[in-house]
Amino acid sequence: MIEIEIYAAGVRNLEKILELDHELEAVPGLHYKVDSNHDIVYLDFDEPALRIQEIRAIFRKIGLDPRVVGAVPEELNPKSKTQPLHLPS
Repeated sequence: MIEIEIYAAGVRNLEKILELDHELEAVPGLHYKVDSNHDIVYLDFDEPALRIQEIRAIFRKIGLDPRVVGAVPEELNPKSKTQPLHLPS
């Protein structure tokens, strides 16, 4: 299981909670809980269905500024599969 906590000021607003629910319900294997007293959203994934950039985009789409509490799990922040080009000297 992959767990991440997101602080998003304003998520305690019922309208924002409903918008967030609408966005997150489509993600397979995702369970979440909103702590409206502290503006924290707890996300639990069975397997990495989203990258951290996609999670942030969901929050920004509904007008929230997400901040990760603690470290981003490695599974949600995969390393780029691109390699730098080396030009001949």
